[in-house]
Order: sequence, then C-alpha cells, then structure tokens
Amino acid sequence: MDILTQGVVGAALPLATRQKKQAVAAAALGFLAGLAPDFDALIRNSEDPLMFLEFHRHFTHSLFFIPVGSAVVAGVLYGLGRRWLGLSIWKCWFFCALGFGTHGLLDAATSFGTSLLWPLSDRRFSLSIISIFDPLFMLPLIALVGAGVLKQNGRYGRAALIWSALYLSAAGYQHLQAHRMAKTLAESRGHEDVRLVVKPTFGNIFLWRSIYAVDGRFYVDGVLPWPRRKLFEGTSIATLNPTRDFPWLQPGSRQARDITRFARLSDGFVAKALDGSPLVIDVRYSFLPTETTPLWFIRLTPNGPPGTRVVYATDRSAASEKLSRLLRMITAIP
Repeated sequence: MDILTQGVVGAALPLATRQKKQAVAAAALGFLAGLAPDFDALIRNSEDPLMFLEFHRHFTHSLFFIPVGSAVVAGVLYGLGRRWLGLSIWKCWFFCALGFGTHGLLDAATSFGTSLLWPLSDRRFSLSIISIFDPLFMLPLIALVGAGVLKQNGRYGRAALIWSALYLSAAGYQHLQAHRMAKTLAESRGHEDVRLVVKPTFGNIFLWRSIYAVDGRFYVDGVLPWPRRKLFEGTSIATLNPTRDFPWLQPGSRQARDITRFARLSDGFVAKALDGSPLVIDVRYSFLPTETTPLWFIRLTPNGPPGTRVVYATDRSAASEKLSRLLRMITAIP
C-alpha cells in the first residue's frame, strides 16, 4: 500500500484506544511504526538486481516479526522523544506494536503478495481486493485520523477503522463479482479449467483486470462489475517458454536462473514481450486492463557470458494518456 495510507492506518488503531490523554502520542507512534516495515526496500545488492524483489514484503511484514520490529521502532522513538511523549517504554512499545501490526495485513489486501507467516512459510498472501494506491480509501482515513489528533478523541480512530472495514468489504464484493464475470467470459470462449486471477486497476475498486492462462496463452481483459456491468475484451500473449523464446540462452546460466526467480516472484505469470525484444514481463500488471504493456520487466542480454545478470526495469511511459483512457473505462464512456 502507499506509504501515506500505511501510516494513517497505523495511526488509527492506537488512536482508537485513547481519549484525550495520550491520543496525539499514540497516533504519532502508530503512524511512524506503520511505515517501518517498508524499510525492507533498503535491502539491495548492486550485483543482484532481483534481491530487492525477493525481500519486498518479506520478513519485516511477517506477523511473527511484529514483536521484534515494533520493539526496535519503540526503542528508537523512545530514545529520541521520551520527554515529549511522556510515556513509559512499555506503553510506547504497545502503540508501536499496534501500528506496526497493521502494515502486513493491509499489504496482504493488495495483489503483490506478502509473507505473513515467515519463517514458518514463504507463501505470499494476496487478497487482490485493493490497489496499492486508492484515494477513495485513503482520503477519508486522513480526514478522520487528522480530526482525531486535533480533537484528541479516539472516536475518530474507531471511525477510521470502521471505514477501513466497510471499504475493504466492498472491495471484496467487487472482487467476487469481477471474478464471476471473468470466468463467464472465459467460458464463452470455450476455455475451461483456466487459471484465473482478477486485480483492481490503479486507484479504484470499480474496474478490474482479469488474467487467465489456458493452452499456453495468457488472456487479459477488463471487467466492470458495478455500477454498470461491462466487459472490455483485451488481448492475449503466449506464456513464457525460455527454450523457444530465447534459443540462445544457456541452461543453467545466471540469466536462466534469474528468469526462474522472476517467474517465481511473478507467480508464474510471465511472458516474452510482444515486440520481440529480449524482455520477460510480469503479465499481471499493466496500466490498462486490456493490454500487456508491462509496468516492470527484466531485460536479458543475448549471447552474454555465463555470469551476465538480467536488468530489472520499469515503464511508466505515456502514463497521463493512459490515465485518461483508464478514467473513461471506469466511467464506461466509449
């Protein structure tokens, strides 16, 4: 989830436990602790371009890491601001634990996947019910938590939590309806027993991206379950076959192993770019639900030496143009 939403949700929970006394301190500690798990973004290696992907939403987001991570945050914040906070170290830790604990759960509601049960399991959990940035979800939370801090009233924190539950429930219902529409579309094409996922498009819970795999191809489409049911038929792309797509690639080479890692991190939804360039794309994500233009990918070096690494890259080109098209699709305007 975006950093501001993470902080505000992290503030809402400890704020909800307070009234006038300690309300501001509780919200401030929860806000900062709610941001802390994303420090995993600093885990990088210049010689391994995929390391940061493997550690993104990994151990710092685990439910089992909450006591440790929140204790570290509490220790730092208590050491820096104990005169201002006016709290015991234990109460400081309590507020930090509440804020820290919301982070992984909120990320699990998005679609990338979160290692909630590490070290017991490396499985990445993703409900795929909300975009990583959703202003309709975020703005009321900011207003409610901000009012709670200004008025030093925990009722606003509780109202923010209620809003979160209601919005995520609505998002879950939209996800269910989008999945049903996508499955019906696949069946209308004669595609049975498909591997199907649906994900919200950027910034909303109205328009969804459907991706399903069948007979060696991925099919991507847009579905609008509510307020007006509408389908936007998209395109298809062949699933990745390294032997066929990159005949020059040496089995067991560094690049071949990096492709395997990227495929695992992309849950198997990988393909070679349609334009024939030596790119392996994550088919799950594109700015528009009906296209396969990737948001991120890895670039291979043809006929490179055995130690050559892939290059990880992102593509945000033509974002403003695509945003206007996305808005027209959301509002079902031709």
